Amino acid sequence: MEVLRLGMRGPLVQMLQLALARAGYYSGEIDGIFGYQTQRAVFSFQSAFGVTSDGVVGPATWGHILPYIRGYFYRVIRSGDTLWSLARQYGTTVRAILTANPTLDPDSLRPGQTIVIPFGFPAVPTNIDYTSTLTTLIIDGLKARYPFLRTGNFGRSVMGKSLHYISIGTGATQVFYNAAHHANEWITTPVLLKYVEDYARAYSENGSIFGTRAADLYRGTTLYVAPLVNPDGVDLVTGAINRGTFYENAVRISSDYPNIPFPSGWKANIAGTDLNLNYPAEWERAREQKFAAGFVSPAPRDYVGSAPLSAPESAAVYNFTLNHDFALILAYHTQGEIIYWKFMDYDPPRAREIGERMSQASVYPLEITPEYSGYAGYKDWFIQEFNRPGYTVEVGLGESPLPLSQFDKIYNDNIGILTIGMSSFI
Repeated sequence: MEVLRLGMRGPLVQMLQLALARAGYYSGEIDGIFGYQTQRAVFSFQSAFGVTSDGVVGPATWGHILPYIRGYFYRVIRSGDTLWSLARQYGTTVRAILTANPTLDPDSLRPGQTIVIPFGFPAVPTNIDYTSTLTTLIIDGLKARYPFLRTGNFGRSVMGKSLHYISIGTGATQVFYNAAHHANEWITTPVLLKYVEDYARAYSENGSIFGTRAADLYRGTTLYVAPLVNPDGVDLVTGAINRGTFYENAVRISSDYPNIPFPSGWKANIAGTDLNLNYPAEWERAREQKFAAGFVSPAPRDYVGSAPLSAPESAAVYNFTLNHDFALILAYHTQGEIIYWKFMDYDPPRAREIGERMSQASVYPLEITPEYSGYAGYKDWFIQEFNRPGYTVEVGLGESPLPLSQFDKIYNDNIGILTIGMSSFI
């Protein structure tokens, strides 16, 4: 983790501020600026944790900061500890501790035994910019809190970053949700991560989500989630990539498109291929359209690539899909508050019915994709390949990247869509 000090800026500073706020040492704005208020919080945090109090966030300080990003830490049981006393000490609940430690006997805690203690705050933050690093830490935290989640990687990005998935449920019917094919649409990543957290919590507490018993969803379906399809591109947009060869190449690409703001207008992967125009579903027609519009080589958006699946990220999603048996997919994008459901003349069984239920639950209209955007997308290929329900969900309103001030509305609008994607099969 990069060493942080006074005067630095960026998403890593936001992550630091979030951790300090969660730990109770910072009450200022989470703005990504390492100013004097942040430095004072670091001094206090270092003093409390026995780290050299220099106001610089190096490896030793990061070691104590990261549990407040992941949302849990390991605790060695001491003589006299009880789950109730531990829950009170760390601001959590006995239920949360037992969920994170499913083999733990609460009546027989053994001194020297190491257990997971989840903090009382949600694992998924909704008030800071997202990066691949933050996403990886959150997934680790979710897995620790809810060990019944399954996690893994299904490929790597241009820069070699892992493409993560999370899976929940034991049912025979598989469904797949993905987000952030487009870099400046990264707000969709916390939408899916928060839904996984809320669903997992509901299941662990024998509760419901959007009026459906979580246990019924869990037993009836298996949900796969790929929350960050384009990690390099998202890191470019949010500022985690701001130097080096890949950054310099992106700057060079962007210079040919002065009307597209950099980096906020960047949708492509780090190499300049638009991932949602790189699937083998009338790719040649998409190529003809985008070439006519001037996107004939790597670009911040709308370059279809040298061939279908030429980008490692889209190829990974393609192969992940072929290796499973998904009954339905949702591909999350911004913006417009619309659900797109068809591809050309394909009319998959139940697709309209399920889409109309999603529309009613969200007040997003169910629409046919406009012709200019109607080819070579993931949803398009899935429908063409399997003739099963597939939807592109465009969340929020305005110019991407959408502000986090829209997050609560976006999430509330989409809980129903995300639940109906599973409940339609139980």
